[in-house]
Amino acid sequence: MPADYTYDYAVIRVVPRVDRGERINAGVILSCADTDFLDARVELDEAALLALDPSADLAEVRANLDLIRRICRGGSDTGPVGALPPRGRFRWLVSPRSTIIQPSPIHTGRTTDPAACLDHLMARLVTRRAPSRT
Repeated sequence: MPADYTYDYAVIRVVPRVDRGERINAGVILSCADTDFLDARVELDEAALLALDPSADLAEVRANLDLIRRICRGGSDTGPVGALPPRGRFRWLVSPRSTIIQPSPIHTGRTTDPAACLDHLMARLVTRRAPSRT
């Protein structure tokens, strides 16, 4: 039977006007220290973002969301943060901030497959589906 691993995750939120506090979920960052897993999935609902702030800079938001994925992978193209071990990069990514891109509080769970768990969390917490017509 496969082993269960403890993981931590945070939802990536876009808060286009910090003064109003309105937000949309745009991704999930998941870290599993036992397997050195760190990855993020991102899906920006641009229409929802523009509904909250018609003047939102979509290109800037997309670039910052892409940077989160790149930091998860690590490497020199992401500066000193990219040189940290996976757990250090996760802690940096989920540090509270008062910018347009904000992490949720950290949540914990158990899984045998961190990548599949990340996909499940994305589907449950971020992906918007059109309402079914009956």
